[in-house]
Amino acid sequence: MRVDLDDPGQLASFCDGCQIVVNCAGPTYRVLDTVARAAFAAGADYVDIGGELAAKDALINHEPAGDRTAVFSAGVMPGLSGLLPRLLAKGRPLRRLDVYVGGAAVFTPLSAVDALLTRGPTFGAPMAAWREGRIEPNALAPLHEVRLPGFPVPVHAWPYLTTEAQTLAVDTHADEVRSYNVFVSNRLPDALAAAWAEADGTDAATLAPHADSVVRASLQDNADFGAFYVMLFTARPRPGTPPGPGRIVLTATDSYALSGVVMALAARAVLTGSVPAGIHLAAEILDPNATATELRNDPLVEDLVIM
Repeated sequence: MRVDLDDPGQLASFCDGCQIVVNCAGPTYRVLDTVARAAFAAGADYVDIGGELAAKDALINHEPAGDRTAVFSAGVMPGLSGLLPRLLAKGRPLRRLDVYVGGAAVFTPLSAVDALLTRGPTFGAPMAAWREGRIEPNALAPLHEVRLPGFPVPVHAWPYLTTEAQTLAVDTHADEVRSYNVFVSNRLPDALAAAWAEADGTDAATLAPHADSVVRASLQDNADFGAFYVMLFTARPRPGTPPGPGRIVLTATDSYALSGVVMALAARAVLTGSVPAGIHLAAEILDPNATATELRNDPLVEDLVIM
């Protein structure tokens, strides 16, 4: 069924009779809670591959959940990037937790606009780290041409303390959290920076004309390096804490397919009653152990190692 998300009648017809509505439409920061409210009105639960805090907060302000369930950010990043690291902190406080996510993935025009919209305190703080219970601005510098476990080539890692990473720090009681977006070259960071410098404003319509340069940069990276996506999490426990795993490495070829896996797992968790009623973010409500088990057995995941 073809649906115009700006047409309330079409959207209501689409949601009518559904038990759960799954949203992969974008740009997610323009859609926000539009589909979620239609799903709730139809008596359905809701799972969104994106949205983050902006969509969650919008839905909370517009529509009480009642006995309905909504899960936002049920994708790779945010989503899996805030869920899997919790396995490293289970039962022990950490002295430091590092998050590295990225690789060589082709951007679509919509995903490019979404990337361009992730600016400001709602999404995170560039070059910042979490230390001793607070954001420390300008604490980190980019890492250039570094070799990281799981990544097949030297990469560039740009510090970006997402709001998801900040919540992760609070929930796991980690003394320090460092979060990096990883690129195979400087093309994408340069394209994003140029678009932000040239665009007047932060709305989707203003940024959309700059999406082409982001897409072209990703295509050039893909031509040079092929397609791969890696999630690396490393933990340093506090002295005297119980032993446990210190590293998680997940590898996949297609980041979009991997997001689809997370979306499917979230939808099934909602349908089976594993997620309570309310409005949630996937990283904070899904079971990390159950998710890791499912990921290991999924053909779209090349490897998942916890050591």
